Amino acid sequence: VLLTGDSDSVTVGTPTVANASVSAVITRQAKSKKITVFKYKRRKGYRRKRGHRQPFTEVRVQSIYA
Repeated sequence: VLLTGDSDSVTVGTPTVANASVSAVITRQAKSKKITVFKYKRRKGYRRKRGHRQPFTEVRVQSIYA
């Protein structure tokens, strides 16, 4: 946790806030939209087409304990 605060005070960590933790739940794991990677060299007959989908994890933070 890098920073915690409420209506009265703010605590900035150096580099993190001591004894602070986060409670979170994984909501889903999926892949992002597909992108096309195309490599090409002119006049050489070299062409490569490849797709890529980056996996990601979506997390919901339930509470921050500071």
